[in-house]
This record gives sequence, structure tokens and C-alpha cells, in this order.
Amino acid sequence: VQLQASGGGLVQAGGSLRLSCVASGSIVSINIMRWYCQAPGKQRELVATITTRGSTNYADSVKGRFTISRDNAKNTVYLQMNSLNPEDTAVYYCNADIVSDTYLRAYWGQGTQVTVSS
Repeated sequence: VQLQASGGGLVQAGGSLRLSCVASGSIVSINIMRWYCQAPGKQRELVATITTRGSTNYADSVKGRFTISRDNAKNTVYLQMNSLNPEDTAVYYCNADIVSDTYLRAYWGQGTQVTVSS
């Protein structure tokens, strides 16, 4: 099983980006999907989560600006990021609890860099 994240880049403050993360491999089912971010010199932080049924939670710092969504048919999770500011600059990682073969475990994507210029 692999998670492949994409969509990062350089954007000016106030701009938007949409991150995508596709799960592939021997997948039976995908439970909770998440986005984390890690800024230079800081610990990795949880940004947003979404359940199989679409229930969402967000870090306070992104509420009202970011939207997490998923397409279960495509094994894909998205993060729509609006009103970006320089403090959002970080590597963004997707994470998912995936049932593969006969067991459940968490998988990580490789990260995608988001840089917001002032």
C-alpha cells in the first residue's frame, strides 16, 4: 500500500492550493484519512481529519480556511487550502488507516511542500 501526495507549491499570501493524496495497492478499506503539516524546526501537527462517512475535524488554526474531503471510489483525500498565509508554510503529509489483506495499520504519504510568500 502506498500514499502519493501532490499539489503543493509556491503561492502568495491570500492564495489557494488544493492538495491530493491517492492510496494504492492491496486495499480492502480505508478508515480515517488525515492531513498533517510540519514546519521547519517544529513537530508534525494534525491539520484535519475525515471519516469514511465524511465527518470532519480541523485544527483551530485552519478552521474556516481549509476543507478536507475524500472520494472513497478513488481512494483519495483532498485538502482545499484558502486564504493561505506565511505561517501555513510547511511540508504537508497525508495519513490514512488502511485495511490491507487481514490487518489495519496507518500509512503515510511522502509529503508535499507548501510555501506561502508574504
